[in-house]
Amino acid sequence: MKKSIVITALALSLAACGNNPPVPDWQMNAKNGIDRATAAYMEGNARVEAAEYKRAREALSSTGKIDLIIRAELTQCAARVAALVFEDCAGFDKLAQDASPADRAYAAYLAGRATASDAALLPAQHQPVAAAASDAAAASAVQAITDPLSKLVASGVLLRAGKASPPVLAGAVDTASAQGWRRPLLAWLGVQSMRAEQAGDSAEAQRIKRRIDLITAK
Repeated sequence: MKKSIVITALALSLAACGNNPPVPDWQMNAKNGIDRATAAYMEGNARVEAAEYKRAREALSSTGKIDLIIRAELTQCAARVAALVFEDCAGFDKLAQDASPADRAYAAYLAGRATASDAALLPAQHQPVAAAASDAAAASAVQAITDPLSKLVASGVLLRAGKASPPVLAGAVDTASAQGWRRPLLAWLGVQSMRAEQAGDSAEAQRIKRRIDLITAK
């Protein structure tokens, strides 16, 4: 499974901070912790996610490198956007005064308020989404993203900004389902169900509800 663009950027930053070989323990502890925390969050395991992220954060804090900590906070916030948990990125906000322009642009993007000038500073996969001139163009840009987590993040950004079309919802559902990511799958199915009800399509709403029941059955 490919990793998100933010996690990849963090991994590259970590690798650049030490000499190879040997790789300092903190680098592996941080990367592995963030990878496992993100996977646990997507699977709906809050306890494991919190423990793994705490371990990664402690490893990064030992270096005093604030740029790495900022990227870790943004990675955690991106996972929440992917699962449609739209809340302030509190960890980033506390460090925002020391953030780079690129990190500030990504934070604005996650919040659904990226400007045209922010687009060029975003990770490459997200630039076309932020720069899209229409909802249709944004949907096409999201569909072109191959990394599963990045696709869900971009889809969540569009929904947060009120620009997510039915193809975006369907693509997000398919992506979460293919990865077996229970948390975002339920969230995106919930949006599909709500829209079906709003459109008066009770048959479709019931079909989606049966799928949700299947996922949540004990």
